[in-house]
Amino acid sequence: MTEIINRMTVDVEDYFHATAFDRSLSRSSWTQRESRVERNTMRLLEFFHQHRVRGTFFVLGWVAERYPALVRSIAASGHEIASHGFHHQLVYTLTVDQFREDVRRAKGTIEDAFGGVVRGYRAPSFSMVESSLWALDVLVEEGHTYDASVFPIYHDRYGIPDAPRRTHTIRRPAGTIVEVPASTIRVRGTNLPIAGGGYFRLFPYPFTRWAMRRVNAEGEPVTFYIHPWEIDPDQPRLAISPLVAMRHYTKIGDTLNRLERLVADFSFDGIDATLDARTALPVSAETKWAHAK
Repeated sequence: MTEIINRMTVDVEDYFHATAFDRSLSRSSWTQRESRVERNTMRLLEFFHQHRVRGTFFVLGWVAERYPALVRSIAASGHEIASHGFHHQLVYTLTVDQFREDVRRAKGTIEDAFGGVVRGYRAPSFSMVESSLWALDVLVEEGHTYDASVFPIYHDRYGIPDAPRRTHTIRRPAGTIVEVPASTIRVRGTNLPIAGGGYFRLFPYPFTRWAMRRVNAEGEPVTFYIHPWEIDPDQPRLAISPLVAMRHYTKIGDTLNRLERLVADFSFDGIDATLDARTALPVSAETKWAHAK
């Protein structure tokens, strides 16, 4: 059996950019906060170098504008550079014009920082939901060829439970775009998240390993994601609700140890290295869920 190469992805944002803090922190206060994104991202780059892991880094435009050398370091290390938007705003809270401005500014800022072309996009907090699928047209029009924003699960803040679990091509009025959904397993008719982030920290590692092997057995690479702040147990603690604190802070001191096990058990590359064959595929019948919404 041919080894499946999974997708390692990093959402390059600072701890205070997390949607969890939207109600307690204003964006105008971001510049007054201690920034830790450079040191944490550089730690991840060193970790990936040691373990010969390549990935896709979805860079927040706000970060690229202030730390262009960081974007260049990511690119110089051989990783794919993609967009995480500019202001880390949930897509479904924006108008079409606001979203276009955010996407365009992010893409331009990131491309200027490293001198390359941005093809991919991931919405902050996977906020490409059923009511915001119009955003796919904007992505096509602004030059993106793939999106990695749909999470096919039920969640209080994001998710499209009936979206396809596999990588697929979507036909929209503006053109076609490849969707790379966050990875799940299907158990008794329900999709369970296994893709990374808080799920990686909260679930026992043996479950993650079993679930990823199950997805690979289906012939699909797992799209794994992590944030630089998830390897930083010394980050400032902010006043938030117990539920939000549980999601954001639980086991962040164990993340690197878990990553050690993950990269020993599985092979990884960037999204760009796993999409070439798929982008030539015709639009399949299953993607009708997104055609006209």
